[in-house]
Amino acid sequence: MKVLPVPDLAIILLYLVGMVLVGFWFSRKNKNSEAFTKASGLIPGWAIGFSIYATFLSSNTFLGVPGKAFGGNWNAFVFSISMPLAAWIAVKYFVPFYRNTGEVSAYTHLEKRFGPWARTYAVVCFLLTQLARMGSIFFGIALSLQALTGVSMRMIMVVMGTAIILYTVTGGIKAVIWTEVVQGIIKTLGAMLIIYLVVNNVPGGVSKIMEIGKADNKFSLGSFAINFKEPTFWVILLYGFFINLNNFGMDQNYIQRYHTAKSTKQAAKSVWLCVYLYVPASFLFFVIGSCLYAYYNLHPELLETIKHQVAVERLPGASAAEISNAMAALKPADYGDKIMPHFMVTRIPAGLVGLIVAAILSAAMSTISSGMNSSATVFTVDIYKRYFKPGINEKQTMNLLHIMTVVFGVAGMIAGIGMIGVKSILDVWWQLSGIFAAGMLGLFLLGLISRQTRNHEAMAATIIGVLVILWLTFPTLIPDSYAALRSTLNTNMIIVVGTLTIFLTGLLLTKIKREGYTVGQPMTNENDQ
Repeated sequence: MKVLPVPDLAIILLYLVGMVLVGFWFSRKNKNSEAFTKASGLIPGWAIGFSIYATFLSSNTFLGVPGKAFGGNWNAFVFSISMPLAAWIAVKYFVPFYRNTGEVSAYTHLEKRFGPWARTYAVVCFLLTQLARMGSIFFGIALSLQALTGVSMRMIMVVMGTAIILYTVTGGIKAVIWTEVVQGIIKTLGAMLIIYLVVNNVPGGVSKIMEIGKADNKFSLGSFAINFKEPTFWVILLYGFFINLNNFGMDQNYIQRYHTAKSTKQAAKSVWLCVYLYVPASFLFFVIGSCLYAYYNLHPELLETIKHQVAVERLPGASAAEISNAMAALKPADYGDKIMPHFMVTRIPAGLVGLIVAAILSAAMSTISSGMNSSATVFTVDIYKRYFKPGINEKQTMNLLHIMTVVFGVAGMIAGIGMIGVKSILDVWWQLSGIFAAGMLGLFLLGLISRQTRNHEAMAATIIGVLVILWLTFPTLIPDSYAALRSTLNTNMIIVVGTLTIFLTGLLLTKIKREGYTVGQPMTNENDQ
């Protein structure tokens, strides 16, 4: 740990102040709730595409992906490979559907389709997903800045969170989108700069990196065996397809952006632009992980500091002998997330560190600000207006949106503090997102595809699906005497199995109750119960 040079601190400070000023600039135009949540439908498609791309490319990608590549291989890149198919389905079915409804919330139509319980259930799942996402990102950025500055992770989260809250609560969705356009460019350039610096520090350059990577199987996409107990190629492909389908079809972060576009065509273009940007960008971060692996492979003595830090964090108050034994037992996957911060501290020249930190901050801030705005929107529209005060006026709505933006920002910080000490940021986020998203996506697909499914069948299918998700998530809760009943599936299969359970169970119950059912007709906005 060290104190950053003045030029680096100045760059970081200027970036933070600039983001806050952007929020105040756009606050002049946020005169009503439609401007705050939809930007009055005046954002061009290319800007929305950059915004969605920036939301995807969070600090979980910036730090977690190189950590995964360092500690394992390129297996997680299969997630990116799955995006085009999910995007095609979203553009063909989801974008036109949401644009036609005109509802700013992604979940209002579920009440019209199945009743109030369906809307509330989806909202709760979404809000829990956002808390998990924001928490993991707060934790990731604090992990990097602590290594660079020595400031406690909790203090870093509070300072960062305050800056994000200020520009999000003042600027609304318009500030979120336009700052994300800038942030998307900054973080991409930051990734390229890191690759250049790492390659420049490896004797032999690219050829040596390729030699070391091939020798240790670092470029593998995972096993192609049909095995759903391990994170094989097929498991990650299925996980990626279902989670991206959820992102494009059920996540308020993205649905809300569809409404900010000038037309359905522009909204569809924004989805494809996101894919065109994210897939090659995520590839860059796997390249960074492989480059870092080669560098530390040639300088193994540098890993001792990282291992010592991890051992101390896991065994606070332990003796020197215990710390030494713990260090010897560590594997690359145990400290992969700390590799890039360590490289930044030790090898990147003054001035450039500030630029790279600004890129990491942009990766964190774009996703957190988006989560805060969408969570506040969902709470206001789907909970407060639905159950407490349906007739609140425009001024009261704006005040509530501002208050809830702050509340969810603080809640995200608290979630981040609670994650301090986890082994892999990416693993934690993937598991939590899969758990919360499975129920939402299954219910949505059931309503969209099966026109004949009614309230009772959907509710029963959802209850069964939630029980299956719990069974998959907490296998250790089953007593040892019934160990054979424990799930052995990989945790990335939770969203796959959970989604299919709700969808297929709903179809089966519908067929049992009614001799015939039609599949493939689009969901209507009628209260079909």
